[in-house]
Amino acid sequence: MLRRPRILLWSTLALLPALASTVLIAESPDEKRISVYAVVANYSLPVSEHNGRDYVGLLELLEPLGTVTARIHGNRWKLLYNDAECDFTTGEKQVRVRGKDFDLPASFLVENGRGQVPLSSLSTLLPRILGGPVIFNEAARRLFVGSVAVHFTALVSKTVPPKLVLNFSSPVNPTIATEPGKLRMAFTREAVVAPGSQLLTFDSKVIPSASFQESNGAAELVVTGTVPLLAVFSNDGRTITIAPSTAAVAVAPKPIAPTPAPAIEHTPPPATSPVATPAVMAPVAASPAVTHYVAVVDASHGGDERGAALTETIAEKDVTLAMARSLHQELVARGLATMLVRDADVTLTSDQRGSMANSAGAAIYICIHASSEGRGVRLYTALLPPGGENRGLFLDWATAQAPFQQASLMAEEAVAGELKRKNIPVRSLTASLRPLNNIANAALAVEVAPTTGDVTQLSSSVYQQLIAAAVASAVAEVRDKLQVGQK
Repeated sequence: MLRRPRILLWSTLALLPALASTVLIAESPDEKRISVYAVVANYSLPVSEHNGRDYVGLLELLEPLGTVTARIHGNRWKLLYNDAECDFTTGEKQVRVRGKDFDLPASFLVENGRGQVPLSSLSTLLPRILGGPVIFNEAARRLFVGSVAVHFTALVSKTVPPKLVLNFSSPVNPTIATEPGKLRMAFTREAVVAPGSQLLTFDSKVIPSASFQESNGAAELVVTGTVPLLAVFSNDGRTITIAPSTAAVAVAPKPIAPTPAPAIEHTPPPATSPVATPAVMAPVAASPAVTHYVAVVDASHGGDERGAALTETIAEKDVTLAMARSLHQELVARGLATMLVRDADVTLTSDQRGSMANSAGAAIYICIHASSEGRGVRLYTALLPPGGENRGLFLDWATAQAPFQQASLMAEEAVAGELKRKNIPVRSLTASLRPLNNIANAALAVEVAPTTGDVTQLSSSVYQQLIAAAVASAVAEVRDKLQVGQK
């Protein structure tokens, strides 16, 4: 009778629903950590150092995410995660996952009976095991499994005293600390990511800037103020408002009141218009005399209008909102005052969008779309129908874009150039795409598709920020020309 090889069962874990919640291990300030953010759990793990490289326990990393079985036989270490079989050899780089071989950047190790993989391998190893997208910020040791990133926008109001309003895409509960000239918010449990730029500057003497930084598995937002600041939570933890404390209000500098916007006159659309337009949303006066915003960013669809079903779980309206927020932050970071038409999951008609954009008196209107078809970015300017009658300063609603087409083409050319410099495929087209026809300033639509066949790239904050940075840089480049064109 043959003797069976001795096999040591390390661990078998079937995750119960009760455990699918935020898990965070207490840590000392000097201990290296990696934070993992996933739909089922957020948690933190220790990082060890071997031969000058950072390592993490693979079994511990995967346990909160699914059912895991690990076995050891001699120098062979086998792991089963759900249906993914993995075969490691102690001291070797080559591993086999789901029947395919590939190399780790450093050798697999076993420490105290626990399998250890180099931290630098996670970006390539985990997608093979999990079967889904993973984003790993190795420098900060923050790992995002799937579309779990929490985005935020930051705007300073023109009220007296001014207030910094932070809107997050999911509830947050940071640890808040104050020191002279600064208010710090530490996010140790939430997957908060940078808003496009690490440094945000505001047109405010009281709250001039904020900076975002990540390290050792945590993120921190530091708000700079010339007076003591206080933070107030609202909207079920999705909104944080930062304002001078009561004692500081009396000495806070009073902002200069903006010049009031000119009155806008409306005339009803022609009776033959194919789109029924409410009287309150009818055409607008051309070129306002004062520009309050440099850009208006419009996330297409929203609310009852889901847009394209990019995948079974990804809706166009959600992707466009995330991209619009990223573009908003990129523009603000470049000192360009920007308004979001839609900053929530709300339903807006094309006429409402056009009216809001025109009333803002901005230099450029940018509408964001998303598509699973094609590669890279398609830029659209308006394809105008046969024009109605323009009367003096007032434009026909259906062809309000006509006097601004050259400015739109100039902006489109600048955006296309920036995208090409970032090696993103881009095409420039014209289309009868509302509300482009109704916009009384430079206007273009930016339709974003993945650069590869993987549609989930559209949900990647890295890809969204890459597109947003290119568009914002182009707008900053032609800003003065757009404003001149409106005078």
